[in-house]
Amino acid sequence: MKIISWNVNGLRAVHKKGLFLPMVEKYQPDIICLQEIKSKKEQNEIDLKDYEEIWNSAEKAGYSGTAIFVKKLANLKVLNITLGFPAEIIKKYKLGEDNYGDPNKEGRVLTAEFKDFFVVNVYTPNSKQDLSRLPLRHQKWDKAFLEYIKNLTHSTNSGQAKPVIFCGDLNVAHTPDDLANPRQNKGEHGFTDEERKGIDNIIKAGFVDTFRHFTKGNGNYTWWTHWANARERNVGWRIDYFFVNKEFLPNIKNSKILPEVLGSDHCPILIEIM
Repeated sequence: MKIISWNVNGLRAVHKKGLFLPMVEKYQPDIICLQEIKSKKEQNEIDLKDYEEIWNSAEKAGYSGTAIFVKKLANLKVLNITLGFPAEIIKKYKLGEDNYGDPNKEGRVLTAEFKDFFVVNVYTPNSKQDLSRLPLRHQKWDKAFLEYIKNLTHSTNSGQAKPVIFCGDLNVAHTPDDLANPRQNKGEHGFTDEERKGIDNIIKAGFVDTFRHFTKGNGNYTWWTHWANARERNVGWRIDYFFVNKEFLPNIKNSKILPEVLGSDHCPILIEIM
């Protein structure tokens, strides 16, 4: 089984460039998780007849949003769909207050439950260049998201723990190996100590960065600025991830980045499950 995650930075735009369907045809993913779709289902002309489409669009037009496309297979039935965070988490962390956007109205979290695991697709808020959203990120969002994925694994009716696979644009480079110029960007949005601590806490909670399980070192990026031919020169950041419960790690055959796929300022990432 293959799962692909991709921040498309506008699904309609990628499709109009003729670059979305060729990606699907080439890699034949069983599950596709998209972030920053910036549209609603009825606005798109994509016809994936072999896939069930699950959309969590933002209320604001042309902004944010996530989607999961699941291949119609007998062994890959979607059991439940959850849009956003549960109400108790929104209330506990006061998300949507203090002039920050409500993540549930921005379509930032989308969860699909399958027989053997949950898939959580996430588009994490950017801290902004002036770090105006860093308090939201560090004090609210990171804590809320971690609580959500920890609770999710024990939320089944059977009482048995079910693994969580979560993926998406986390808007942070975790270590100096995850961006081309760590020294110049230390303290900048996407590479603050607070944002990086959020990933540390995810790992301490028992989740594994699947790419780093297979690949060490620098030079492996998923996002590049449009300026100064950054992508051609591979001056980028790795801010897109697949994490899984450490108990589920033996089931992960591979985890890799697909920089050859164009169409967005991000490239897709992929895991293969045995």
